[in-house]
Amino acid sequence: MKTVKTKYKKITKNMAALCVVALAVAGCKQDFIVPSHDKIADEVLWQDPGAVGLFLNGTYLLNMPDYPLESTPFIWEFASDESIGSVTDGSLKKVMGIGSYIGVNDVKIIANKPQGNNRGDNRYFDIARCNLGLYNVPTSPFTKDIKDQYMGQFFALRAIAYFELTRLYGGVPLNLKPQDPTNVDYSGRKSAKECINAIVSDLDSAAARLANANFRTAVDWGRLDRLAALSLKGRVLLTWASPQFNPVNDGLHPYDATRWTTALKANEEAYNLCVNSGLKLMPYANIFTTEGPGNTEAIIVKEYSSTLEKKYNGVETRVRPGGVAGGSPSDYYVASQAMLDAYPMADGTPALASDGVTPINGYDPDMYFLNRDPRFAQTIAYNGAQWKLSGIANRTQWNYTAEIDGGGGKPFYCKRFSNPDVVPPFTVVGDKGAGGVDWIELRFAEVLMNYAECLNETGDLTASKNLIRDLRKTRGIVIGANDYGLNLATNKDQMRDLIMNERMVEFAFEGKRGWDLRRTRRLDKLNGKFLYTYGEQIYPIDTKNAVYIAKKATLEEIIPGQSTLRRRDTLQVSKRSSYRYFFQHPTVSTGANRFGDLTNPIAVPANQCYFWPLPTAFLQSSPTLDQTIGWENGTFDPLKN
Repeated sequence: MKTVKTKYKKITKNMAALCVVALAVAGCKQDFIVPSHDKIADEVLWQDPGAVGLFLNGTYLLNMPDYPLESTPFIWEFASDESIGSVTDGSLKKVMGIGSYIGVNDVKIIANKPQGNNRGDNRYFDIARCNLGLYNVPTSPFTKDIKDQYMGQFFALRAIAYFELTRLYGGVPLNLKPQDPTNVDYSGRKSAKECINAIVSDLDSAAARLANANFRTAVDWGRLDRLAALSLKGRVLLTWASPQFNPVNDGLHPYDATRWTTALKANEEAYNLCVNSGLKLMPYANIFTTEGPGNTEAIIVKEYSSTLEKKYNGVETRVRPGGVAGGSPSDYYVASQAMLDAYPMADGTPALASDGVTPINGYDPDMYFLNRDPRFAQTIAYNGAQWKLSGIANRTQWNYTAEIDGGGGKPFYCKRFSNPDVVPPFTVVGDKGAGGVDWIELRFAEVLMNYAECLNETGDLTASKNLIRDLRKTRGIVIGANDYGLNLATNKDQMRDLIMNERMVEFAFEGKRGWDLRRTRRLDKLNGKFLYTYGEQIYPIDTKNAVYIAKKATLEEIIPGQSTLRRRDTLQVSKRSSYRYFFQHPTVSTGANRFGDLTNPIAVPANQCYFWPLPTAFLQSSPTLDQTIGWENGTFDPLKN
């Protein structure tokens, strides 16, 4: 034990030293000369508003959520049933709670390794930056307004980091002040309740201090304000009320119905503030491509730029097909069959019966993209879909196997995160370039749906439906004979399922589905299922068949007098006789053109997948840390008060 304690004291001292280095690096600017790292003084850094502002900016870079899979250690955001991307090696089952990622990759989330330059290298270093700001700003010679703005943002950023840890691990150590390496205050893991209370307290503090701040301007776009703090508080309390933290009849923990009342109040406040602040639903296809204050849905945003140094992202190459991506076709954001099936019909009614197989409500599996919720075509780039890219307005996307342009490497692509006007290659030159589309972590539609879910869980089915009706109507769903499909939900349980499906559709590929499955304890309901989807093939599929050869030649022939337009681009995709003359229906494939992991069914242990174990390296850093119950030698119950 002595060795472990000595090791921990050394680690903590290194953490403090590295924080000093981080201060120096973040404080550099042309009109502010920073002393050498070993002599930097608080009276220099914390006396200068510009230096504190730069330190705060660096804290944003490390704490703000970003595109799913943009940061390697956060691959659990893909642990869901919406995509087949990057799961063919069975990695989905690993990130759901078993396999090598528990002991290796996730060490970067919370471990005792030195802080790097990437978000997730060590969350406690990111939290330490917030603690330093909250400790030093109150004594800085700034006006009250400036102090409040700085402290409000530090509180909100700390809440983001702790919420991320808490919903993944359950209770974690709570360090809420700068640590003295000679006298460390480190009392082990706190219960989930203590962590949630601390997170909510931080968000309340942020909201109070940012009450008069207006950050919805071009200059301050992306900064956390009162609206962001209260909207995030609604998400936190919804999670706290949900079965992950509030299981019903599990025999170990008492169910607390009052959490839903508390969550309802928080989300109602957030919703009303959004409406009173001018936020509203906007055209779905424009949500991610509309940047700055003109975006009426964006609440928490990580700003990117292709022209500013170190502000770019790599999302363009991860959503685009070959040819318009400047490289190989992307294998991220590839819709699974479950994702495709989730989209309702144009009138909001489901496409399949409860068995998940039988077509209903006029759904034609042969022409799966017709008569669907408009968000289907605005999200999924299927074979023959219209998709403006690289500034080509009337461009058709072709995904069939071996199509001539090489864009058919995957059966589906995601339209949502790409700037349709930028042209590859997306290279990085001098820390500039690549993609610049902002990431929206939390938007008005989520606030609306969080509020609707709380209303349903507290017994107000009518009010819950009113909100979902507003959402569906704005998204272009028609009223039909069943009131946008809402008549099919006649009780709380049916409405709960409808809302869950609506969230899957509305937030497609936004990294929300996995968290929703986790917080509602539905993750293990995927057991026994496969993640797969089908790709289109020219029919017949035998490449040596004369009919196949003739059809392919006809499809890909350049129209006389045209430079790039091919005959396939004039194909009537919406006409069954034309479309299916050329292409084989994906669901009658023999299996040769199925994509995904078809050999290993999902198998996640229900008693383990909802709270991860602490990584070994972090666990061994202090004798005060206990492993999560359900894992090897685990004694810590996250839900025990």
